[in-house]
Amino acid sequence: MSWYSPVTQMSPVTLRRWQIGLLVLGVFVTLMMAAMVAGCYRNDGKINAHKATTVGDVVSAGTTKSAVSFTTPDGQFHNPRLGILYPGGLSVGQRISIDYDATDPDLVRVTGRDASLSIIPAISVVGYTWLVIVAVMVLLAQVTLKHRRAGPNRPPAASVPGNSSTTDS
Repeated sequence: MSWYSPVTQMSPVTLRRWQIGLLVLGVFVTLMMAAMVAGCYRNDGKINAHKATTVGDVVSAGTTKSAVSFTTPDGQFHNPRLGILYPGGLSVGQRISIDYDATDPDLVRVTGRDASLSIIPAISVVGYTWLVIVAVMVLLAQVTLKHRRAGPNRPPAASVPGNSSTTDS
């Protein structure tokens, strides 16, 4: 019976490619989260530049997306299609104070909330991503190294039948 595993048969070049691919993935996720936080600050800047405040009714509520409807001072009814920024803790039917961009009433946030609320989730995603990437990289390196120490055409010592750490005398 031959012992074969694609991971342990990995060449140093293949291992290096996997490691580089994982690093690229980590950098990509980190940049995505940085862009998300930057986008939140950009939206807040737009709202603050043309800020208007009113009371809105929460139409739907969720942990990541909630919808609100409100009327602007000119009498127009608005229900932003992308929902409201920073929606945590809202419930359907609730009347809340909202800030919106007077030039773009589809850009709405809960009064008193701002882009700083996006920092902790972004850091969490980046942290967990790098934790998993580092763990996978170490695991790949250890398994490959264990196989290389065992020799090119034989399995690691722990998997050889009849091999034990004690010697029979």
